[in-house]
Formats: sequence, C-alpha cells, structure tokens
Amino acid sequence: MPVPSTDPPLWSAADIDAGRSDDERLRTVLAWSRRFLTTGHAELGRSGPVCPYAGPSLRRDLFRLSVVPGAADAGQVGGLLDRYRERFQELAAAVPDRDAELVAVLVVLPDFDHADSGPLDELQRSVKQRFVSAGLMVGQFHPRCPEPGLWRRSFRPLRSPVPLIAIRRMMAGDLPFMLRSEQHLTAYLARFAPQIPARVRDQLSARAVHSPPAG
Repeated sequence: MPVPSTDPPLWSAADIDAGRSDDERLRTVLAWSRRFLTTGHAELGRSGPVCPYAGPSLRRDLFRLSVVPGAADAGQVGGLLDRYRERFQELAAAVPDRDAELVAVLVVLPDFDHADSGPLDELQRSVKQRFVSAGLMVGQFHPRCPEPGLWRRSFRPLRSPVPLIAIRRMMAGDLPFMLRSEQHLTAYLARFAPQIPARVRDQLSARAVHSPPAG
C-alpha cells in the first residue's frame, strides 16, 4: 500500500468517540492513551501520571490522532512528518498561548515492524533536530521500545500497542532529553536561556554533552 499523497486527517478524541473515524487503530491508541499515559504506574519511579500532558490535553480537546497506512520505514515518512510539524504549529497558533503547550499530535504508523523498534527509532532520530529547532518534541512509541524511564531505568514508558510518533511543544522540563546532542542542547538553551550569548551556549552544550558525569 503506498503512503498517502495527501495529508491524512487529524482526528480529535471526540471525533473518534463519536465514530467519525472507523479506524480501529486510532481507537486502540486513544484507549491506550487514556489508560496508560494519563495515569500513574507502580514502576514509574515518581508520583503522577506517566505523561503529565496527556490528561490535560484530552480534557481541553487538544489531543489529535492521525494514521498513516503503508509507511514502513524512515525514508517513506520522514518528509510527511515535516508536514505534520507544520500542521502542529498551525493548531498551536489557533489556541490561546496558555493552551498551546497542551496541543499533542500522535501519528500512528501501523505498518512499521511491531517486533523491531529499530526502523521507528531511526525515523525519530532523522527528524528530531528539525523538530527541536522549531521548539517541539518528537518521540517514538513502539510495542518493544527499549528506551528506559528517566526516574527508573527498568520502566519502559514509550511502549505502545501500535508504532507511533508523538509531537508536542518543548517545555523547560525537557532538558534531560537534550543532553545527548550538542545541537539539541543548543536549541534548547536558545529557547529557554536566550540571554546567554550564542557562543557561550555552544560552549555550554559541548561541555554538557562530552563531559563525563561527576563521581
């Protein structure tokens, strides 16, 4: 099945609940979002829900889902995700600024390998810098995603029933996700510490990424 040549629709939770989309994969992901992302977990390592943004996003009707059939690797869908990035920015611009941080878009990719997270991991890596530079976070969720939790390394918070990419606005608390890349950290500092001169931001980023942890 070829990747759609036009933008797949974005569905709200209310649309899916009302049956305006008959795609079972969207219903599955929405049910998982409500059951897993919005609640606490014994293995999470901290109090509160697995994702602090999902519950408020759903309550404010700012949670959107879309499905891309036929895409099975990064080469097929990387450019389409750039368009989703633009669509996200359009959605965020259309709501009051206080609500923009709650806009979320989940791009469901049902034809990616469900047994191997490698292709989805590659896709996320290939687009992350473009998203981070735009002030956005882009994360991969997969049935077998190996990424550990921040608070407890044995927990796997990015495991979902269907492969998907999630998009939301970058927040100040996302610093731990920026520490693997000088480019990502520099983009983060430019957004949240704009008073620091660019040359100093670059030096701080290089030092943070390459310096071994103390102790």
